[in-house]
Amino acid sequence: MAANDGDEAVLSLVDVLEEDEALEDEACAVLGGSDPEKCSYPEGYVKRQALYACNTCTPKGSEPAGICLACSYKCHEGHDLFELYTKRNFRCDCGNSKFNGFECKLFPDKDKVNVSNKYNQNFFGLYCTCKRPYPDPEDEVSDEMIQCVVCEDWFHGRHLGAISAECTELQEMTCVSCMNKCPFLWYYAAHMAVSSTLLKDGIGGQVETEQTRTKVTEEAQEEASTSTESQKEVTTNGDSNCKRKLSVNDDAGCNSNSCKLQKMKEGGLSPKSSAVYWPQSWRSNLCTCHNCKKFYADLEVPFLVDESDTVLAYENKGKIIQENNQENRDPLLAALSSMDRFQQLEMIHEYNDLKAELKDFLKRFADEGKVVTTEDIHRFFEELQSRKRRRLQY
Repeated sequence: MAANDGDEAVLSLVDVLEEDEALEDEACAVLGGSDPEKCSYPEGYVKRQALYACNTCTPKGSEPAGICLACSYKCHEGHDLFELYTKRNFRCDCGNSKFNGFECKLFPDKDKVNVSNKYNQNFFGLYCTCKRPYPDPEDEVSDEMIQCVVCEDWFHGRHLGAISAECTELQEMTCVSCMNKCPFLWYYAAHMAVSSTLLKDGIGGQVETEQTRTKVTEEAQEEASTSTESQKEVTTNGDSNCKRKLSVNDDAGCNSNSCKLQKMKEGGLSPKSSAVYWPQSWRSNLCTCHNCKKFYADLEVPFLVDESDTVLAYENKGKIIQENNQENRDPLLAALSSMDRFQQLEMIHEYNDLKAELKDFLKRFADEGKVVTTEDIHRFFEELQSRKRRRLQY
């Protein structure tokens, strides 16, 4: 419904419901695959779920811990929580030994620790190579955060060394640190990665647009065969005390004649100093021969060949749950769709009247600096109903 000149735009009831539905779709994509009522601990190490960290119970300086969606609602209501989006292969920590006597209300019978859980700086509310919180009150630059598919840390786009030259809505990203820990990915990057724009010093100064992610240059081939950097120390389990040497030209991981990786190695290696952006369904092109699968397991990245591991697959699962419950969750929207045009207009007028009256009612409290109580709200609706009854009598 259009507003008069100089007036604020007036939303119709349909507009509000549609906006609410869009927000609900977004929330359902993240939370829809997780149970909001039951602790996920009995399910073991869940393939992917929405997770939170409690800064009240496990602040910086203590051991990192993660809690499931249900525990964030039922056990940590009112606490200072960090939203971690989703993590893979994680078991809920709520109430275990890391919580110093705090007991889970939903499933208190837990092991002292979940030895297979993986933690990073996100569990203390820090992200990216800059190790800053998000949102960051001191950061005046508007920048989206992107999650690495390997370490699952979140990075500012400007701190990745390059930005995707194409739409990244359905793409995945691997940070340069994880690329170097899994150097075999550089071979795939030379053939599959999305073209990107290099950033100068990681702060947004454009240097060049490179298309070399679709071919290996002669210079890179020469560098790959002669570089003394071909031997890289990489941490395969996140522990700085446990390292193994891995050659970026190592053939031990795969020697099958049908191996995709082996064929890619014939073109040489083109490692970069920036993150890599992958196109949709890139994982399906990774080699799945016996030796490569063993290689992935040794590097603790077997999830890379599991399409159901992707955040997109998890979000689609949430959307399917939402669609199955659509009729039960949106009775008002269903009722509006069944009304004729005249009834819809009447409903919209009623809503706009209610909005105007409620705004005037609350403005009085704001002008007087008073707190609105439950009794005040009840009185407002009682008076509204009374006025409505009087109008109907005449």
